[in-house]
Amino acid sequence: MTNVYLTTLGCRLNEAEVAAWARDFQAAGHRVVEAPAQADIMLLNTCAVTSEAARKSRQFVNRLHRQNPAARLVISGCYAELEPSSVAVLTGVDLVIGNQEKSRLVERVSAELDLHAMPELAANPDGVHVYPGSRTRAFVKAQDGCRNRCTFCIVTIARGEERSRTSAEIVDEINALHGAGYQEVVLTGVHLGGYGSDLGTDLKELVATILDHTNIPRLRLSSLEPWDIPPDFWELWGNARLMPHLHLPLQSGCDATLQRMARRCDTDTYAELVASARAAIPGLTLTTDLIVGFPGEDEAEWADTRDYVQEIGFGHIHIFTYSARSGTTAARMRGQIPGEVRRARSREMHAIAAEMKRTHLRHFSGDIRPVLWEGRGEPEAGGQARWSGYTDNYLRVEVTVPASLDLENQLTQTLLSHPLGEPPDRLCGVIQ
Repeated sequence: MTNVYLTTLGCRLNEAEVAAWARDFQAAGHRVVEAPAQADIMLLNTCAVTSEAARKSRQFVNRLHRQNPAARLVISGCYAELEPSSVAVLTGVDLVIGNQEKSRLVERVSAELDLHAMPELAANPDGVHVYPGSRTRAFVKAQDGCRNRCTFCIVTIARGEERSRTSAEIVDEINALHGAGYQEVVLTGVHLGGYGSDLGTDLKELVATILDHTNIPRLRLSSLEPWDIPPDFWELWGNARLMPHLHLPLQSGCDATLQRMARRCDTDTYAELVASARAAIPGLTLTTDLIVGFPGEDEAEWADTRDYVQEIGFGHIHIFTYSARSGTTAARMRGQIPGEVRRARSREMHAIAAEMKRTHLRHFSGDIRPVLWEGRGEPEAGGQARWSGYTDNYLRVEVTVPASLDLENQLTQTLLSHPLGEPPDRLCGVIQ
């Protein structure tokens, strides 16, 4: 029997892949463990979306080796795909598997590192939930690769051409996860909105199929590029099991900046899309990505973005301070913004985003919404404990209940009240 430890950096897709590998390792008769010290094999799924992410991937490799020098070390993911020779010479690395070989990862590791299986582990009916250690929310990979060519992005090179899984595979995985106790599934992909372009189908048909052929209580979609969404897409939200949360990357609120980014959506089209989504999906939480300090972003363009973001209004913004990524078109552009200007704009946008989040959270104060409870904090005075979870529209909520009450993986109707934290990042709640 071989003990396997798996971990990841980066995106939700990386998490979905690691979860799938964990199930595959266990199905092959191996044991998935929770700490590097317990492992015979350690596997890291790396990220390289920015130069900083690549640096963190290198650091993570070194840290894993220091934690267990005797274990064999396998490196996969975008950093392994883009710089395989650099990864291969890192201390302790035994095997490098690029993104194009991920579908055969367990097979390759088993063969090339001569793993010894224990067949009785393969029959373990609980094997489907061994990673990440919770039966609450699972990430399911629907597709890989991207045909978009945004000038700031290296992922299209790292992930390659678009490849979709069949709806039957995805439905089977979701049903297995639900059978193991999961209450929520998040569909992920590099270019999720492009699902099915290689199979003669599309994302709307996939979501409808999942809703028809599974009973998972909650289905959530990860990031969708705004130009991928057809006018009739919102009809899907007639099914209450599809969560009222959309992540639509904006990247900039200025059309001139968007053109340099090679984004396929202008600000007017984005605003129209948001308006139609909000009209069709009650209680919608809209989140987005934003890059500040992109090459050529002068003060007028920055002002356009700042004003536009406040005009649209978001429940949360992932703010990225631009940094040049070697291998991308943007890294070669003129008009690179000085670091102190980029950092100042980031601070300004974080302040705007925090105030918008406060407003968004207050909007739902007084509502009763379903919350899926995920995590328990440390015991508090008076025999109390604090639990955190997420509403259907992806608002984080905290409640204080008797310490004897186990809420893990429970769905409860919860009265939402005032925002917590400074800046606020969650709501207080009372279970009904």
